[in-house]
Amino acid sequence: MIIAVVRENFPGEQRVALIPASLAPLQKAGAEIIVETGAGVAAGFLDADYEAAGAKIVSSRADAFAQSDIVFQVRCLGANPEAGRDDLELVKPGQILVGGCDPLGNPAAIAEMAGKQTTQFALELIPRITRAQSMDILSSQATISGYRAVLIAAIELPKIFPMLMTAAGTLKPAKVFVIGAGVAGLQAIATAKRLGAVVLGYDVRKEAQEQIESLGGKAVDFHLESSGAQDKGGYAKDLGEDFYKKQREFMADTVRECDVVITTAAIPGKKSPLLVTTDAVNGMRPGSVLVDLAAERGGNIEPSQPDTRIEHNGVLILGPTNLAAEVPQHASQMFSSNITKFLLNMVKEKELAIDPADEIIASTMVARDGEVVHNRIREMLGLAAIEPPQPPAENDKIPLDDDQPAPPSEGNAT
Repeated sequence: MIIAVVRENFPGEQRVALIPASLAPLQKAGAEIIVETGAGVAAGFLDADYEAAGAKIVSSRADAFAQSDIVFQVRCLGANPEAGRDDLELVKPGQILVGGCDPLGNPAAIAEMAGKQTTQFALELIPRITRAQSMDILSSQATISGYRAVLIAAIELPKIFPMLMTAAGTLKPAKVFVIGAGVAGLQAIATAKRLGAVVLGYDVRKEAQEQIESLGGKAVDFHLESSGAQDKGGYAKDLGEDFYKKQREFMADTVRECDVVITTAAIPGKKSPLLVTTDAVNGMRPGSVLVDLAAERGGNIEPSQPDTRIEHNGVLILGPTNLAAEVPQHASQMFSSNITKFLLNMVKEKELAIDPADEIIASTMVARDGEVVHNRIREMLGLAAIEPPQPPAENDKIPLDDDQPAPPSEGNAT
């Protein structure tokens, strides 16, 4: 079993899918690791670091694909639709691709890569279950994004976050409103509170109010009926335009009284709900800052645009789409841990066995044997649903090195 780590070629992407510290558990499970030269440099990991951990360095992306059974990527084709197209000429039949694939945003890319007879795992689809928490790339990367969003806002705001009492007078604390108390939102609340701001938080899920309060924020409740805000997989659901219209009306006054607004509400596979209108922005004080973490999918803030800095009536609106890549070392460390534990979940008795009946595998496997096998993606492509998963075929098992010790048990890999 040979795993390749390639250098990310998406514009501005500085993360790497596997860091040197993660090689040991994979090697213990019988894997050999090859790394494209320079793959980790942008994240602070040199070729020499990988070599010291036992990896083999190869000179090109083509060599990495040619010599491997499995390829780890932060951004596979679906999440890298331009530069990633070159990989269509590099993959081999039977090769396994693991990483971020944006399957719900770019299902056509999944079908295109499936046509190359590859097996693909989209880690964005990790189910929200206890034993999969350590594999959840959306949560780990959202943690970084929420932290970074607050730092950006703090730098751009023409006032400081904490209250200061000085001989020159008292400086009032900044007021920060975080909309959406998922992983990114909760991290934003915690970070803003540590910096000394007065923090308000809102989420459609009633249970999130306690989480907001536990981090030192004040939970805002607009008393809207929001049952069914999550699907059975634990991801946000679209609540309909009537709900969002009422929400915007109630939210506008809170937005206007704040110095910083950070929005994090995203719905997998759908346009982000509009939460902050242009009228609400017009009512904010000059110098206020808004950061829209959902800008890539239409945005929560009406005037926002992806990766664009907008000055609107003296208010700054930012729509960053890849904040995790701006903190590449720790983001890579977390991603690497996620992808390592995901693969080790498939190691059974010295074999890599792809069991489609396993909930984690069934949720993330989007292509196999030349076919798109995930029914939600098939529906998006206009394809008929397929039968429930069957036991693994013999050709889905990749023998490991018999001289290696047995892999660690599921969920305990480090």
